[in-house]
Parts: sequence; C-alpha cells; structure tokens
Amino acid sequence: MTMHALTVAFQYIIPLFLLVTIAYGFAKGVSVYDSFVTGAKDGIEIIMGIFPYIMAIFIMVKTFETSGAHDFLKGMFSYVASPFHIPVEVFSVALVKPLSNAATISVFTEVLKTTGPDSPASLTSAVIMGSSETMFYVIAVYLGSVGIKKSRYLVPVCLTADVVGVIVAIIVVRLLF
Repeated sequence: MTMHALTVAFQYIIPLFLLVTIAYGFAKGVSVYDSFVTGAKDGIEIIMGIFPYIMAIFIMVKTFETSGAHDFLKGMFSYVASPFHIPVEVFSVALVKPLSNAATISVFTEVLKTTGPDSPASLTSAVIMGSSETMFYVIAVYLGSVGIKKSRYLVPVCLTADVVGVIVAIIVVRLLF
C-alpha cells in the first residue's frame, strides 16, 4: 500500500509544481509564457557555450580508451594492487570517473557483468562512483562557461581529492564487507 501511494504521489509532483509555478507567476503579474520563452533562449545559449567543452571531454575519453593507455595503466595498477588484494577492475572505474560519468557507468556495468553484483570489485566500484566527482567534466564545463582560463591549483587539488576518495572507498568496503 505504501509503495503504491508513493508512486501515485510522485506522478503528481511535477504537474503540481508546474501548476503552482504558473499560478504564482500570474498572481505576481509576470508574463509566464514570455518568461518561459526567454529562459528557453538563454538555455540554448548556455548549451552552445558549453558544448565545445563537453565535446572535448568526450573526445579525450574515447582517445584515452582507444589508444591503449587505459589498458597499459590498468596492467601497471594490477602489479601494485595485487599484494593488497584490490580487484583490478576497481582501477578502471577510478580512472574513468574523473573524466565522464557516462563512461563510468559503462565501465561499472561491465564490472557488474564480469564479477557479479556482490563481488568486492562491484562493491568497491559502486562506492567509488558515489564518492568521487567527474572532475574534468565539471572543470571544463563550469570554468569554460564563465571564461576562467587560469586554474593554477584546481586540477592538482581535485586529483588529490579523487585519489583520497578512491583510497577511502577501498578501505570502507574492506571494513564493511
């Protein structure tokens, strides 16, 4: 009964929100349709402004994967990780996560298929996905959209935070599972 009630409630949240927003706009004397059209125009400009940065990230990820650099680094990681019994699949997720969330989901799906949902590799990969950010994507989109060219310490600090997040994720999964 509770799940059905939640499902019905969630079906009405967005239409209710839209209705309340339109009613509020009318009550305040705002031309709701003109405001909507203006917002849509601004949205297109924003998309056109950040598209080159998104395309650059996409090309970078695909080039990295097809060049063989990913496989080479994964092999290097296996030498370091094997004494600590860290699944080598974890490295793929940790390496791709700062670049692209979509690519990370693809890699994570492959980890699930090959190792199973309850495996240490899958559990650790899931925690890594939840504890790190698509750093290069965020930097490219946000800094690019506002025109910031100099980000002196930003990339090293973000990379350090990602590495710490991966290490903590590995430790947490080890302790809890």
